[in-house]
Amino acid sequence: MLKALIFDMDGTLVHSDPAHLEAFAQTLGPQGVVISEDLYRTSIIGHTNESIFAALLPHLPVEEHEVYAERKEAAFRRLALELKPLEGLLELFDWAEARGIRLALVTNAPLLNAAHILDILGITNRFEVKITIDQVERGKPDPLPYVTAIERLGIRAEEAIAFEDSPSGMRAAKGAGLFSFGVLTGLSATELTKVGADRTIETFRDSALWEVLERRIAA
Repeated sequence: MLKALIFDMDGTLVHSDPAHLEAFAQTLGPQGVVISEDLYRTSIIGHTNESIFAALLPHLPVEEHEVYAERKEAAFRRLALELKPLEGLLELFDWAEARGIRLALVTNAPLLNAAHILDILGITNRFEVKITIDQVERGKPDPLPYVTAIERLGIRAEEAIAFEDSPSGMRAAKGAGLFSFGVLTGLSATELTKVGADRTIETFRDSALWEVLERRIAA
């Protein structure tokens, strides 16, 4: 029986990648780092700030990486004020809650960013469990964030469905034993299927999603 839906945030609840890309570009431009769409897709999407800045600014000490990460996140929050939920998201939330299916958030974003985005989207109070990078020792692609969410929900992995948009997030969800949808806001269906997605969708109105949901609640 389906008991919970577990969502990544950036690129899943909301198409926030353009704002993130611009925030990285503004922050790292003075260091001579050019943030192209290809670099963003291959080296940034789904990764933790710790690994991103270590890779892009290897000549600087960890303390400087943290400073740049804070600057980037502040820039992102300024750029994110007009973001809207991905198509069909709020209808999916209503459908789940009407059936007693619980909602959880699992993100590599810091708590401040997560709170900011959820507030902008008007969905702060929709999640029973929220796991941010601040709450776990290891972020995605490690399964730990999803394992932690499952434990806090008090359910088994087979009783939940995950939604992810990045390879690292998909690896984390599958590593935790979750049936997972790949959300195609930044990557192709081929790319996400290759790293484990059970199905892929462009929005939360896709028939592929609803076929699985109706089958799972009827089980």
